[in-house]
Amino acid sequence: MPYKSLESALLDLEKHGMLLRIREEVSPDLVMSKMAEIATRESLPALLFERVQNSPFRAAANIFGTRERARFLFRKTLKRAETAIAFHADPMKILKSPSLWPSLPGIGVSALPIKSFKAPVLAETTQLSKLPQIRLHQDDGGTFLTLPQVFSQMPDESNMLKSNLGMYRIQTSGNDYVQDAECGLHYQIERDIARHHEAAIEQGKPLKVSIWLGGPPSHTIASIMPMPQELSELLFAGLLGGRSFRYTDYDGWKVSSDADFCILGELAPTLKPEGPFGDHIGYYSAKHDFPYLNVKKVFCKKNAIYPFTTVGRPPQEDSIFGELIAELVKPIVPQSVTGICEMNSVDAAGVHPLLLAIGKERYQPYVQEREPMELLKEANALLGFNQVSLSKYVFIAAREDSQNLSTRNFVDYFVHILERIHFDRDVHFQTETTIDTLDYSGRALNHGSKVIFAAAGTPVRTLGRSEEEFSDLNLPEGFSSPKLAFPGALVIEASSSANMEDLANALAHWNAKEKFPCVTVSDDASFTAKNMDNWLWVTFTRSDPAADIYGVNSRVQNKHWICEAPILIDARMKPQMQAAVEEDPKIEALARDILFRAQKQR
Repeated sequence: MPYKSLESALLDLEKHGMLLRIREEVSPDLVMSKMAEIATRESLPALLFERVQNSPFRAAANIFGTRERARFLFRKTLKRAETAIAFHADPMKILKSPSLWPSLPGIGVSALPIKSFKAPVLAETTQLSKLPQIRLHQDDGGTFLTLPQVFSQMPDESNMLKSNLGMYRIQTSGNDYVQDAECGLHYQIERDIARHHEAAIEQGKPLKVSIWLGGPPSHTIASIMPMPQELSELLFAGLLGGRSFRYTDYDGWKVSSDADFCILGELAPTLKPEGPFGDHIGYYSAKHDFPYLNVKKVFCKKNAIYPFTTVGRPPQEDSIFGELIAELVKPIVPQSVTGICEMNSVDAAGVHPLLLAIGKERYQPYVQEREPMELLKEANALLGFNQVSLSKYVFIAAREDSQNLSTRNFVDYFVHILERIHFDRDVHFQTETTIDTLDYSGRALNHGSKVIFAAAGTPVRTLGRSEEEFSDLNLPEGFSSPKLAFPGALVIEASSSANMEDLANALAHWNAKEKFPCVTVSDDASFTAKNMDNWLWVTFTRSDPAADIYGVNSRVQNKHWICEAPILIDARMKPQMQAAVEEDPKIEALARDILFRAQKQR
């Protein structure tokens, strides 16, 4: 049977040995979130906190913390959701598969939201301050909801299928917020809720917003599902949950009947400071002015369970969300961006800083070597597609050059690119543009640049694969400790005062420069080159393409930037960047002790 509540899902996990009850009282200030982070990192069971310090409510975390558990929760409905998405992407393909026909009518019925006469979530009232006051990181500006389902519509719209359900961080205490009367709502300008808010301000009307917590697990996944604009996330909640989304009305607000908590409010027409917050890229986002909600009511069901997740440098639980969603939307991508065979917003690099793609390069002139042509059209289309438009670095390769190439195998993918790329032709910048709000590598909030690296054709160089091949490297003052990250890629350590142009000039005379066409310059070469995750995180989160990419003998020709190998990426920390989220050994030790005792009692 489909889950009707969060608790029914947790009991199912417990029945199958996938849930760990934490019976001793635990502090929500740093400790609970650290326990959840450890549980995700080490593939432990989901956690149910039965006694939360200073709160009457239970809390649950790490619910989706492994691929196996996420698929288990939707084991009876995932295939139906995949079929429905595939049908939307390519109706003819599904119609040619008669074995799937019987399921299509049932899928449609279960997807439609229905109004319910019972709404358990309206059973009791509470206050924001009574919820578990989860603080994730030492320098966070207050407490935050990390798994909210935020519902909004255009002013005067009542059709549930014309709505937006998104997940935005909600700050419930700290800064200038009036306790229990206000909470921060951090949305970005490209989100649908931004359109709703703008329309309400233009009409001089308050925008009613509902924030739901808990309910069936499919509701959480639906709130982060990148649905096509004409399709409601509530449809997907019904598809994935195998049960129609239930809702009711309360004084002009929409309420998720099956949620554990419901916060009702109106978005203010002004802004208030929100943050700082240790975010999913792995750094703190600074305090900035963002919208906030005037809270009118907070409801909860009897014995409600408060769900939360951890946020920080990947991998975290949201990495599992991303993998599940990427798998589900895979059939939609070729329909949405013609020519794209595969793409991967790389989790280890903080998602939006790095996009890897494989496209089709069908232009093959007979008189010259094949080069990226159609790939450039596809790459620019990706930069206009849904949330992928936030990508900062875009790498794209041609499927025709390797049928086995995968965007998930990072070393092979980058080796493929570096063997083929022409630095006098295949690097394309977009300067003075918008970047992700959470990315502080640019010159100001939301302001930075993007770059496309496209590669097609046969290899033009042989890559170096050993330290002996760069043993003759003579570095200028301020640069030291060259390390091999992977074939063709070096990491060089540099002081904050070291001049990148000096390095570019020195490498111009290096005999092995074609063997190592990619050089990352970092504050700590040993850390950056230690593993692929470190290299991805440092290289692409700590650099702004237009400001931080250098090349040997670089110049502008016909308004196009060109250079020779190697290309250099300055990935040192810059003054405008925010601090990385760091571990607290004392909190980690305390969290591990509690987990150890809970496992012994199991």
